Amino acid sequence: MTTITKRTSSNFQRVFDIVLYQQQKYPNTNALNYYAGATWHGYSIHEVQKKTEALACWFIEQGYRPGDKIIFVPVTGSADWVILDLACQQVGLIVVPVHPTAHAPEIEVIFRETEARVCITADTALYFKFQTIITGLDNQVNIYHLQPGEKGFFKPITLTKATDKELIKLNSIRNTITENDVLTIMYTSGSSGVPKGVVLTHHNVVSSIKSILTLLPVEPKHRVLSFLPFSHIFERVAAYAYMAFGVSVYFSQNKDTFAHDFRTVRPHFCTSVPRVLEKMYDFMLEQTLQRNWLKRTVIRWAMETGKLYKPGTLKPMLLIKLALARILVLSQWRKKLGGKIRYMVVGAASLRPEIGRLFSAAGIFVVEGYGMTETAPFISVNRFEPGLNRFGTVGMAIPGVEIKIDNPNEDGEGEILVKGENVMKGYFKRPELNGEVFTPEGWFRTGDVGRIVYERFLKITDRKKDIFKTSAGKYIAPLPLQNHFMQSSFIQRCLIIGFQRPYVTALIVPNFEWLEKWCVQEGIHWTAPEFMVYNIKVREKFKQEIDLFNEELPNFERIKDFVLCHQDWSIEAGELTTTLKPVRHLLMEHYQKEIDKMYE
Repeated sequence: MTTITKRTSSNFQRVFDIVLYQQQKYPNTNALNYYAGATWHGYSIHEVQKKTEALACWFIEQGYRPGDKIIFVPVTGSADWVILDLACQQVGLIVVPVHPTAHAPEIEVIFRETEARVCITADTALYFKFQTIITGLDNQVNIYHLQPGEKGFFKPITLTKATDKELIKLNSIRNTITENDVLTIMYTSGSSGVPKGVVLTHHNVVSSIKSILTLLPVEPKHRVLSFLPFSHIFERVAAYAYMAFGVSVYFSQNKDTFAHDFRTVRPHFCTSVPRVLEKMYDFMLEQTLQRNWLKRTVIRWAMETGKLYKPGTLKPMLLIKLALARILVLSQWRKKLGGKIRYMVVGAASLRPEIGRLFSAAGIFVVEGYGMTETAPFISVNRFEPGLNRFGTVGMAIPGVEIKIDNPNEDGEGEILVKGENVMKGYFKRPELNGEVFTPEGWFRTGDVGRIVYERFLKITDRKKDIFKTSAGKYIAPLPLQNHFMQSSFIQRCLIIGFQRPYVTALIVPNFEWLEKWCVQEGIHWTAPEFMVYNIKVREKFKQEIDLFNEELPNFERIKDFVLCHQDWSIEAGELTTTLKPVRHLLMEHYQKEIDKMYE
């Protein structure tokens, strides 16, 4: 049984107070850890405090003042980024993270709106990219990077201690910063493509952290691995929650070292996004193609059995099957992730329920949550305690947050409204948008459609603006349909089409790795994706897959025709958001001819 340690005395009011909080309550000798020189190195929480103070004093010495904006361009998190963030907070600098994949027009908007004075990037490649973009700006911007040994390196990150005189000046500024002061401006464009600056205060973020402290089975003795982008609010707030828990945080090097980092860190807990779990799942499926008939049969049986798992009391026969599946196959999954991993919280996109069940059956208990940048970021989450996790939902509201369904229809569905201390102050320099997203009673309009199931669990249906009506008058919610068809190992991405059209069609990005292995197995000569998407046997296979999943749907929701895209959609081309959600209007523009042809 999962035990949650109740933490009721979380006496920190500003995010940077968490450093002192950990020092006093859980003094950790390996608080923040990084990989260098073929081994892991760690900063104690005492060293973190000294480094952040030294860096904060440098900002003061350079003439930066409370309210000045500083642009961060991280890739993944790191000890350096956390130290930088904490240092900025202590002198009132407002951190504005920018995604490394952001396009030039979006970057220019952010720099102009914020009038940022300084920019720090993760490496030299991003340094030169941003340097080129900001050259034409009116305001003077000092730009640095965090790649040691190269021109433009931000040397103050190596500072280890401030003088007593510097600390006196720092304290005089630090003591003026309140919980209601702005902590960060997080730019989000979603699928609309227009960047909006979300203004979050210390109080917004701290309220989220304090809620999470009561919900997760994480203890000071645990290790966590951080590998998600630090430019997203999810992982950034998670990093500070980890510090409040007193755990040792290990920052993954990059996506190429993902497997190595899991094996060497042997984490007990991590946050993730569905795509990471789906990649792991696809990898396990691929392994079956390389086995003999008997092993392939056993692995597939174990995986199908694992998908039957559900929290709570199970029938004796299913318990026996699950135990056997775990012994024969599923336990290997946990070993590949270091052998200690027990818990994962998944967010940012919808998780296919069968994947959550399968990982949980393997002893890696997965819960799905829901949040937004505007809510710093948590709104709801399933729990790890028995009976409090419902796969296919995003759980119950976190403590301190209220959820309401606005104008529900006959199925109980409507726009999800949220109220709580974590909700943003508003959009930066966009007062007209604030009036659109807040009701007169103070409820925040999420733009998501959902309903309450099992009396208290929130289920997301779709984005309000994405739901459309066919010319036959049938309402279509594309998100659940897209997730339904992406259960196929052959389908990497899917966009459901049909607005003011007579029937539903789809743009599909094949899982080309899986498809190539299948072609080899079937004796189909593999050439290149741009040719294979037109191969008759390949199209027949995709039709079979689609027909199989169509059987579970009412006729008006079934895909009648489809386009196989010869390359994956990308963030760089604007076809995906930074959280890998398809940008509908751009994809429909890019594939307009192909879409029209499906309706001729």
